[in-house]
Amino acid sequence: MIPRQLDLFARGAPSFDAAFTTARRADLGDGAWIDHTRGWVRNHDALFDQLEQALPWRTETMTIYDRTVVVPRLLARVPDELEPIAAMRRALSAHYGEPFVFTSAALYRDGRDSVAMHGDTTARDMDRALVATISLGAARTLQVRPAAGGPSRPYPLHGGDLVVMGGTCQRTFRHGIPKVAHAGPRIAVMFRPAWAANYRTSVARER
Repeated sequence: MIPRQLDLFARGAPSFDAAFTTARRADLGDGAWIDHTRGWVRNHDALFDQLEQALPWRTETMTIYDRTVVVPRLLARVPDELEPIAAMRRALSAHYGEPFVFTSAALYRDGRDSVAMHGDTTARDMDRALVATISLGAARTLQVRPAAGGPSRPYPLHGGDLVVMGGTCQRTFRHGIPKVAHAGPRIAVMFRPAWAANYRTSVARER
């Protein structure tokens, strides 16, 4: 077996496409849109391993109808200075013309970890809001459906993909990651602008 450190070196350092050359925008209607950039992060497995080892992962609980349940994934705040995440945050801020100042992460350990359909707290009450997510590790599917009801749209996310939800997306649509029978570990890294800087990481906000 190849030692972990040598394996990471062989794969190369993670990098990303600061020019967003493969970004594709989907207009969802009602002022909502999603940008999907496939393979935005190169050598994403190395970044997954870095974050899995470096971040202070924690479990959280939530109350549903007077019953306390464990959130089905691990959560962590990402330090502002952690590279290359800090460089990615600067690139996103420059590209979208709004400073992303709050970065958090969610670790999906297997197919049993998930997040229910939701709109981000605070953002779902705003006219327009930006949320950017990098998917690292195993593939999972992001489901997006109108808040008023209707069929959902699947967005298969592979390791290194970037998804940016903008316009009215948080208000007029809901999104989530459903459970699946089998899946490897996945880390979602979320970037949010100033409106999210002071709120506490919680179950309804992590993809």
